Amino acid sequence: MKIFVGSDHRGFQLKKKVDEILRGMGHEVVDVGTHTEGVDCDYPQISYKVGTQVVRNFGSRGILLCMTGIGHSIAANKVPGVYATLVYNKEAAQLSRKHNDSNVLVLGTKFLDQENIPEIIKIWLTTEFEGGRHLRRKEQIQNIEREFLK
Repeated sequence: MKIFVGSDHRGFQLKKKVDEILRGMGHEVVDVGTHTEGVDCDYPQISYKVGTQVVRNFGSRGILLCMTGIGHSIAANKVPGVYATLVYNKEAAQLSRKHNDSNVLVLGTKFLDQENIPEIIKIWLTTEFEGGRHLRRKEQIQNIEREFLK
């Protein structure tokens, strides 16, 4: 699977680890930035890059990293077709896929237990969308999105 990965300056170190994890699992990783350690950058630009690439590349996913994950979640979800989810544990990773069909995983370095990262990523990448009542709810979200794109 093609996975677009991005971070701001606060997620830069974790991005290197995530890249290794993903490549070790056999995924194609596209790093959209930041590419400079120790230099402050604005996360919305990175969120936009990951989000637009995920929407434009069918079947791909995205991972965003920063200190809390909150800003990336807000910014990425402004891109129509992005369903970014902020995850701090394995159960949330699983439910974000089963119930919400998320296509962008957001990780916050400050609140995440670093030893759980490989398992969180694996669960998020391998859990299938459950459909059923969750499909109906996803369609309702898409209708809201379409209403504001008119």
